[in-house]
Amino acid sequence: MNEVIQDDRHFYAFDEIEALRLSLLKSKKVITVKDMGAGSNKMGLDRKISDIVKHASANAKKGKLLFNLVHHYQCKHILELGTSLGLSTIYMAKVDQHIKLTTIEACPNTAQVAKQNFDTLHLNNIHLINDTFENALPNILPKNNTYDLVYFDGNHRKEATLNYFKQLLSLKTANSIFIFDDINWSDGMHEAWLTIVKHPEVSVSIDLFKMGLVFFKKDQAKQHFQLYF
Repeated sequence: MNEVIQDDRHFYAFDEIEALRLSLLKSKKVITVKDMGAGSNKMGLDRKISDIVKHASANAKKGKLLFNLVHHYQCKHILELGTSLGLSTIYMAKVDQHIKLTTIEACPNTAQVAKQNFDTLHLNNIHLINDTFENALPNILPKNNTYDLVYFDGNHRKEATLNYFKQLLSLKTANSIFIFDDINWSDGMHEAWLTIVKHPEVSVSIDLFKMGLVFFKKDQAKQHFQLYF
C-alpha cells in the first residue's frame, strides 16, 4: 500500500506518456474496430481514436500503478492480453529498456495505432502480436517462458478470463504477479475474480475495485485485501 499503490513519485516517463495521450485525445482519426471481447456499450465499431482513449485506455492513475508495480518488483518479462492503443503497455515498458514485454491485440487497426505509438516514443522492447488470444497463446505456451507479470485486459467474459488464467498458470513463478482489469465490470467478471481468488495456487489477492492483483508466494499465508484506490 505504502510503497506501490500510494507511491506518488513523479517519474520522467509520465510526462512523455501523458503528452502522447493528449495528442491522441485531439486526434480526429476514425478506425474500424474488430472487437473480439465483451465489447463496449459506449462505442460502435467505427470509433474515434479520441473516444477509445477516453473509454477504453488506461488512465494516468492506472498507468502509474502499473509502472509502480513493474518498478517495485523489478519485472523483466511481461505479458499483456489486450493492447488497445498501447498506453498501459507503454507505462510498463518505460520502466526499463531491458524489459521484454509481449502484448497481444486482435484488432489490426487498433494494433497499427498502438505500434505507431510505440514508435513515437522509440520503444524497442515491446513485441506486439496482432492475433486473437486463442490463436496467440498456444504459440506462447510451448516456449515455457516464465513471466514476472501478466496483465489481463481483454475479452471481459467470465469463462474466457478463467480459461486464460488457467492456461498462464504454467508460466508463472512464485514471484509472479497477475493483474486483472475491470473485475467489477460485470457480474461475470466479478464471479471470475472470486473464483481466481479462491484458487489454491493464489496466496495473496488485492481487490482495488477496478483492478485485482494476485500473488503466488508459497511461504505466504492465504490472505485477501480490499484497498481504496
